[in-house]
Amino acid sequence: MSSESPRVSRLEPYLRRAEPAPTLLKMLVGVQLAGIREDAGLAQEQAARTVGFSPAKLSRIEAGKGRRPPTEADVRSLLTCYGTEKYEVSVLLELLRRAGEPGWWQRYDKRLLPEWFDRLVGLQEAAVAIRTFEIQYVPGLLQTPAYTRAVVERGLPTATSREVERRVELRVGRSALLRRGDAPQIWAIIDESVLLRVLGSREVMREQLAHLVTLAGLAHVTVQIVPLDVTNASAPAIPVTYLRFGGLDLPDIVYLEHIRSATFLEDRDETEEYRVTLDRLADEALDPRASLALIRETLARRYPAT
Repeated sequence: MSSESPRVSRLEPYLRRAEPAPTLLKMLVGVQLAGIREDAGLAQEQAARTVGFSPAKLSRIEAGKGRRPPTEADVRSLLTCYGTEKYEVSVLLELLRRAGEPGWWQRYDKRLLPEWFDRLVGLQEAAVAIRTFEIQYVPGLLQTPAYTRAVVERGLPTATSREVERRVELRVGRSALLRRGDAPQIWAIIDESVLLRVLGSREVMREQLAHLVTLAGLAHVTVQIVPLDVTNASAPAIPVTYLRFGGLDLPDIVYLEHIRSATFLEDRDETEEYRVTLDRLADEALDPRASLALIRETLARRYPAT
């Protein structure tokens, strides 16, 4: 690596990743292009006009959005406009090539994986820390296959058995990141009502709560329960997922899921508001040890083995 290109040298670990990480790499390409543009003293609108892009197109490229990465021709045009050093160009183009390699989840039918969900899975695969709050279900990454099946069947009552199984398979694939050597830190805050609401059957719930107990014992997993008797809890009305990435100026991202769509927040002021909300919820929830005791108590009382 050239000692004159600290920006490029920081990208080297990402070029050596064994597994494809298209969402992360698209974001890195965008962040690096934005940084190079700023170093060249060009405003986004000025740069877009110079290379013949619309400002919206350049904004999308720099934000790393879209199912596919930008084309090599578009990235070359931008780097030429910015007068980028040849070696830096070569590294960024290699990063772009790696960004085009599909992740394991992208083999699924797009009906199961719309663009917004594709992005979420890719972001979770790339995150170093994932914080989540759930008011209705056990967080997806912590679900058992049987519990996931019950969630899918409840939410999509007309789905075929094949579609249900493919969705369960996808969820199981997502949870595999918990077993990776570089697994992200998971911090889940769950409303107590989630433990009490029977999905599928009491047998399904017994297995699910036992699974939560097991996961809560992992060093990189923290589970907290917001008890029902907490008044005026700071809980938002919808589930929240907060994702943090390692270095390279990547922004924290908040994911808010709706019935058939989702919102991704990247503005620092907005994401900070959700971080503070999750911090407040963590303070109001039982601590991890007391939360584990409550899960065990609920498991024994409501879902005893027969």
